Amino acid sequence: MSVSGPRIYDLVILGASGFTGKHVLKEVLKFLNTPSSPLHSIALAGRNPSKLTQTLQWATRPDPLSSATSIPIIAADTSDPNSLRSLCLQTRLILNCVGPFRRHGEPVVSACVESGCDYLDITGETEFMERVEERYHEKSVKMGSLVVSACGFDSVPAELGFLFNSRQWVGNEVPNRVEGFLSVESEKRIVGNFGTFESAVFAVSDVKKLREVRRTRPVRSRPVIPGPPPKGEIIEHQKKIGLWGVTLPSADATLVGRTLSLLSENPHGLAGLNESADTVEKRKAFWSSVKPAHFGVKISSKSLITVFGYITLGLIIGLLGSTSFGRKLLLKYPSIFSLGGFSKKGPSEEEIKSAAFKMWFVGHGYSNESLAAQVNTKPDMEIVTRVMGPEMGYVTTPIIMVQCALVLLSQRESLPKGGVYPPGIVFGATDLQDRLQQNGMSFDVISKSVLSS
Repeated sequence: MSVSGPRIYDLVILGASGFTGKHVLKEVLKFLNTPSSPLHSIALAGRNPSKLTQTLQWATRPDPLSSATSIPIIAADTSDPNSLRSLCLQTRLILNCVGPFRRHGEPVVSACVESGCDYLDITGETEFMERVEERYHEKSVKMGSLVVSACGFDSVPAELGFLFNSRQWVGNEVPNRVEGFLSVESEKRIVGNFGTFESAVFAVSDVKKLREVRRTRPVRSRPVIPGPPPKGEIIEHQKKIGLWGVTLPSADATLVGRTLSLLSENPHGLAGLNESADTVEKRKAFWSSVKPAHFGVKISSKSLITVFGYITLGLIIGLLGSTSFGRKLLLKYPSIFSLGGFSKKGPSEEEIKSAAFKMWFVGHGYSNESLAAQVNTKPDMEIVTRVMGPEMGYVTTPIIMVQCALVLLSQRESLPKGGVYPPGIVFGATDLQDRLQQNGMSFDVISKSVLSS
């Protein structure tokens, strides 16, 4: 079942005047009415039309009088369900940039599902994503609404990066674990976006809610991974890539695990709405080449001192974020409590231009699956891959979100009819990786080597 009726817009950006939303708009405009683009009509939505007008002028400079300024602006508020439902009935797709999602996200998802509209967002908030899946998955399948969160730096580089590493294990080779090492590089000290800091603070208070969600949902399938479970190290030094890393509690590992769980239930991936025979064969070939492994992420640096700084920041957020008074302090004085790492102003344009990220995927496994079954046999193979791109929050995230939107709009018949899914299982077998490589990101195999015993 789906809600019929003409959709005026290909997509609507909700929250385009926010820190990230304005950069998403700027990225969207690159593909509006260009050859072979599915984007012909877009609109902006939010609770403050005057701010959206200013954002549109900013995004179209130095030519604010271009045709892009005729883009409609629609008043919509996440606290007004009727305005959201009216909005969703006018468009094929909502790009939701209104955070924190724990507070503002669910009403938007609900309106999209009720109206049969597709939904993408840029959240990395695990509790929100799992709550949405629990409450809306069945209805979104019925209504034909495809709901995909984490379509930004959280968590597409991790998902596609893991799949890229996994597919380098060919023939009888099998991975056991893949560890992601995230490093941020910049000529200038870059200040983080307040929204990211706010999400991290509330993630601490959401731990109990997340446990409740996980207690009530059905037990998920677990992929069969050859070899023993790896011993987790909180701090790790990877000589080959020259980085120290400390475990990063993020949504990345959870979403990769969810994609692998879905793959164990659907070995050929998720069937599309109305796939061609060629697309079905490509999908089956892609997912047949993916091999499951344990996965985790570490935030990394060449300097051990910097890693201890990350640990200190994590301890501050963990301790103060567990009480309402502590959260008020953190959110009132982000620059002080984050040791200058975050501020309410966010980074400058110069800081954004100077920054980049590298995410290394270090995979350990076996040259032959039979070795993994032997007792006390250590991995004898290592495959290192890397995903690189520009600044994470304001450049890479908009690039990813917009390319996900273009894939969804141009290849809708090849994607699931509806449902709440992680980006990996939805976009893994599409040309999303190729599109990202054409727009400033890279996926590289660094080394494939035999480990000494």
